[in-house]
Amino acid sequence: MTTTTRRGTRSAVAAVLAGLALAVAGCSSPQESPQESPAPVTQGPTIAPNKAPAPVPVVPPTWPLTGVAGEPAVRPSLAVKIENTAVARPQTGLDQADVVWETIVEFDVSRFIAVYHSQVPAEVGPIRSVRPMDPVILAPMHGLLAFSGGQPGILDLVAASGVQMISHDAGAPGMYRVKDRAAPHNVYGTPTTFWGQADADHQASPGEQFTFARSADRAAAVAAGTPAGTLAFQLSPASSPTWTWDGGSGTWLRSEGASPATARSGARLSAVNVVSITADHPNTAFAAQGGAPVPTYTLVGSGDGVIATGGKTLPVRWQKDSDAAPMRLFTMDGKPADLAPGNTWVELVPAGKGSLTVS
Repeated sequence: MTTTTRRGTRSAVAAVLAGLALAVAGCSSPQESPQESPAPVTQGPTIAPNKAPAPVPVVPPTWPLTGVAGEPAVRPSLAVKIENTAVARPQTGLDQADVVWETIVEFDVSRFIAVYHSQVPAEVGPIRSVRPMDPVILAPMHGLLAFSGGQPGILDLVAASGVQMISHDAGAPGMYRVKDRAAPHNVYGTPTTFWGQADADHQASPGEQFTFARSADRAAAVAAGTPAGTLAFQLSPASSPTWTWDGGSGTWLRSEGASPATARSGARLSAVNVVSITADHPNTAFAAQGGAPVPTYTLVGSGDGVIATGGKTLPVRWQKDSDAAPMRLFTMDGKPADLAPGNTWVELVPAGKGSLTVS
């Protein structure tokens, strides 16, 4: 009986195992595709941790008419008409001007437009009358113009340019006659008094007129110019200024012909930059004493020029798009012809009549 029970038990176990085997076999089919491997994970670009933005370089402010580093005073430009005949020399305050424009007026005489902003001279003079080229030169600065005398039509041109007129003939404060010079070469003035008359529309500092490099060694003429020692101008039969390079002071020294030019203070007249602008010099309908025609310059347009800085010269092209636009200087490949920080004298050379000889 015991033997029979064990055999029965083994048979039952075998039957169960056989059933399980059939069940497992029925769960898979020979036509079923094998399981696919998981798709590979693509690694994205590594994202760097957040970095602080690069610091913005601090560019120090500069005086707009000289490019010299400093905090510009909030005041308008002040232009003063200064005589340049033999009886007017030595003049007062020319050595403190930011920019001086030399023009040729009737009778082939030279006359200056001295523009002040960064320096405040105690006195300027001798102060003389306006001319037709003055408003075209000064309109871009929208500042003040101090003068003594002018024809009605020329005064209208100045008024239309947006320049505020400070006229000796109109009784403007700050002008007076000195006793040690004969009229009409004896009108002088006080710039602080002129600035005190600026109206509400003429309070702002001037914009940059020429472009300036941050340092003298980066100026266009210094970087790419030709060495030069003398700039000999023939502006008219009566005006032949000369500039000589002085390495000790790093400036061009002015002479009137063969005579050193000085201010009344005794300071030698000098310039960091000398800019030669060649432009047409036509007569206008205005007439001076004896009917002599009063000339002007054609300064809206473009033309040839030369810049002198650091004992070198470089040919340039000048461009002025309108009366109110500043004159811009460009190298022959069209890049801005930057000047060196410092004062500038601009020599307006009459096209076809005047000349510049560099040596």
